[in-house]
Amino acid sequence: MAGVTSEGHFVLDLPDTDAALALAGNGEQTLHHLQALTGASLVIRGLQLVIGGRPAQLERAAAVVELIRPLWQEGQAVSAVDLQAALTALDTGRRDAHAELADQVLARSQRGNLLRPRTLRQKAYVEAMERHDLTFALGPAGTGKTFLATVLAVRMLSERKVERLVLTRPAVEAGERLGFLPGDLQQKVDPYLRPLYDALHALLGAEKTTTLLEKGVIEVAPLAYMRGRTLEEAFVILDEAQNTTPAQMRMVLTRLGERSRMVVTGDTTQVDLPPGQLSGLVDAAEVLADINGVAVCRLTSADVVRHPLVQRVVDAYARRDQR
Repeated sequence: MAGVTSEGHFVLDLPDTDAALALAGNGEQTLHHLQALTGASLVIRGLQLVIGGRPAQLERAAAVVELIRPLWQEGQAVSAVDLQAALTALDTGRRDAHAELADQVLARSQRGNLLRPRTLRQKAYVEAMERHDLTFALGPAGTGKTFLATVLAVRMLSERKVERLVLTRPAVEAGERLGFLPGDLQQKVDPYLRPLYDALHALLGAEKTTTLLEKGVIEVAPLAYMRGRTLEEAFVILDEAQNTTPAQMRMVLTRLGERSRMVVTGDTTQVDLPPGQLSGLVDAAEVLADINGVAVCRLTSADVVRHPLVQRVVDAYARRDQR
């Protein structure tokens, strides 16, 4: 139950201890952050959330708590991103659209966390991948571009909508020389593919991931291995695509076979190509933007779901680049 007391406080009954702990956050960080965003005071007493402040502050804080209910009610952690996304939806009149995020559960991680888009642009990105055979996702680091694509790919594999996953990225050197790294070719390129392995491990666990890799159901390979192939009944993810040349991008896009779909992700502010070399991602996003069956999604720093500092780092560099 919820209601306003005679003292002018808003009181919300919480279902259980897990919900109370999830809403409070570690060291009550979530409550402190929400206080800073709304100006209201928030305290959890037993299984009750008590909100104090002026009427406008009460209404604003209570609305945000209600929007993030699907998280804390299930005992899921509430991050600063979740709070800011809910507040932005509230301020822009998109409360109903934000509420739909709760219905877009894509999977459950090995740790038991429900995996769903956490901002409205992430929601639009997931919907684009579900509806289009080719989706481009451009945005800064930490916006969930690769992870959400991998989650959807694993779900489609489990539902037998595709027969295999193909994850690839260009082995472009960011200040290092590939030839100086120890080991054979596979050992040399594995560090470049590590983020893709990490996403698979979070979803499937290391043991199942290894089994599917050995069976060829999942293939993780550098972009050069894609030349001359036709990828049928596959979900293909091209990661770090800002480091492809236009010729490489054209090559990989034309690998798409029947009953397949492809997601191309990248951050155009982190191009490691030689100076003056046009990024294949920038080129393709412009050339193919109006093609039927192609979606181009652009995420921003507001969609960063890593450490809150990452969002501030991205914004600081963006301001410097504008100057």
